[in-house]
This record gives sequence, structure tokens and C-alpha cells, in this order.
Amino acid sequence: MMPHVVPAIIGNVGPMELLIILLILLLLFGASRLAGLGAAAGRTIKEFRKAVSDVEDEVKDTTKDTHPTKPGA
Repeated sequence: MMPHVVPAIIGNVGPMELLIILLILLLLFGASRLAGLGAAAGRTIKEFRKAVSDVEDEVKDTTKDTHPTKPGA
């Protein structure tokens, strides 16, 4: 009987695998282009977080306006 094999999950990437991936990316894109890609990814993440925060604030403001608190409650 064969033992049960658990499929690999992306969360099980160790430091050696990350180093190999980084080296492959470095060979494919070069150091300067890789730095530019990292900076662009950082800006994208920052803008995404800002957009999520803006939407959350808008939802809070909308729910506050539609459900006013009762005086004396």
C-alpha cells in the first residue's frame, strides 16, 4: 500500500527556494530592471492599500449617516 502524499503548498517555500527564485529572476531581468519592478510593485501595493482604506472610510461614513444614533441611547 502506498503512503498518502500531501501536495506541496506555496506556503512551504523555504529560504533556499526563495534564493533560487531570486537568482532566476536576476538572470532573466537584470539588477536594474528587477529593482524597478520591485519599486513598481511597492507603489502598486501602497495605492491598493490606500484605495481599500478610502472605501472602508466611505462605508463607515455611509453607515453612520444612514443609522444615526438615538438621543439618550
